[in-house]
Amino acid sequence: MRLPTVPLGRSGELIGAQGLGCMGMSEFYGPTDTAEALATLDAALEAGITLFDTADIYGSGANEELIGPFVRANRDQVVLATKFAIERRADDPTYRAVRNDPAYIRTAVDASLRRLGVDVIDLYYMHRRDPAVPLAESVGAMAELVQAGKVRELGLSEVTGDELREAHAVHPIAALQSEWSLFSRDVERTAVPAAAELGVTFVPYSPLGRGFLTGSFAAAEQLTEDDYRRYHPQFSGPNAAANAALIAPIQKIAADRGVTTAQIALAWVHQRAEVHGLTVVPIPGTRKRTRLAENTAAATLRLTTAELAALEPIAGQVTGTRYADMSSTSAGRE
Repeated sequence: MRLPTVPLGRSGELIGAQGLGCMGMSEFYGPTDTAEALATLDAALEAGITLFDTADIYGSGANEELIGPFVRANRDQVVLATKFAIERRADDPTYRAVRNDPAYIRTAVDASLRRLGVDVIDLYYMHRRDPAVPLAESVGAMAELVQAGKVRELGLSEVTGDELREAHAVHPIAALQSEWSLFSRDVERTAVPAAAELGVTFVPYSPLGRGFLTGSFAAAEQLTEDDYRRYHPQFSGPNAAANAALIAPIQKIAADRGVTTAQIALAWVHQRAEVHGLTVVPIPGTRKRTRLAENTAAATLRLTTAELAALEPIAGQVTGTRYADMSSTSAGRE
């Protein structure tokens, strides 16, 4: 089965209805098998995935370098998305800063182009918003990259509906990437309606709740020491036990259907397109071909009205925030 295609913003370009998040191939989710990860990239393209998502922060640039040869070998088929805005330091692994100033943006895009080994980035996101920098300045600098031929389309991540409208007035925004899943629905307050209004494609990241919705782990203590999910409040202490119990309705529907919980959770995200009247392209991350096949099969799985009703209450019952510090999220600024 090959994925159906959907439009990217109002650009007229068609992309696969599901993308691939490449972050875990380099960092954050514990040990990885590079050979299997690279094989997964090839399998994704064969399945009809065309949007491949990375960022300069993933592995401090290593993820861009990892997928670069694959992108170059398949340049006419791949829609390459990368991001800027989160600054790290080699001498301090814990350091994070959000940079939206024009000078930083110009430096960041050139560094990404060099690591990827390409002449142009198809979709360039501002990864996080720094409220201290006027949005018009940041998006104006991004628009200059389009004019210079370094970037084709612009995207934003974790912005509110008002911020999306403000940015779109400076330069058309093709895609908004924010967390959206059965466990996280705060984007439905303002961001989703604004995207629908403006014709912006919504790209949900972590549509499987960072793997928690698949049942692959039930508490942070089950993860390796280098897995950053150990620091997410939803997966720690009493929160983990309470949230693990919320997966029961997903498991029941999956068992009744003869599919996996991951497929039910992903099918729910895909059907948000009809509920809210916009294009939705989730980017579940995986490093394994078996998981990839499971995920893409969910793109055409239809949930019934009764099943959707059974899943509706879940997000409202989740305990703990999705990040320890929510200040860089859209929810933290609403």
